[in-house]
Amino acid sequence: MSDFSETTVRVRYAETDQMGLVYYANYFIYFEIGRVEHMRDRGVAYKEMEIQDDSFIVVAESHCRYLRPARYDDLLRIRTRVAEVRRRTIRFAYEIVNSATGELLATGLTMHVVCDSKGRPKALPEKYRRYFPLTEEKANAESSEAQKPKGTS
Repeated sequence: MSDFSETTVRVRYAETDQMGLVYYANYFIYFEIGRVEHMRDRGVAYKEMEIQDDSFIVVAESHCRYLRPARYDDLLRIRTRVAEVRRRTIRFAYEIVNSATGELLATGLTMHVVCDSKGRPKALPEKYRRYFPLTEEKANAESSEAQKPKGTS
């Protein structure tokens, strides 16, 4: 299974500004589309996560680097992957690519805190950790390595 999942969207007229370019804030909507589809591709239904496990992934940080403009009617490929998982946080990375030209248009990151329905941070439920094994195993290995006394291997 690839680290990235992909989904496509076509730029709607309402998503553009007066110059015919995608308005900058809409890239964060594209990130959300990619994130939800990435989770779905991995077997996690975000709606069920909220209802059954009282677990919400709340955006705590977001970043977008704009490289090239997208325009009305462009078909965009949203590439999404999990960049990091910790006990209470998940970081997603994104690439927005013009499907026709292959040009990389934007890159981004969002960091989410797992919270209950009252907004209190909580640990990511164990049953979801299997969907993010590489980053979780890496974090655990780094944590174990940091706890070793100096001079041991």
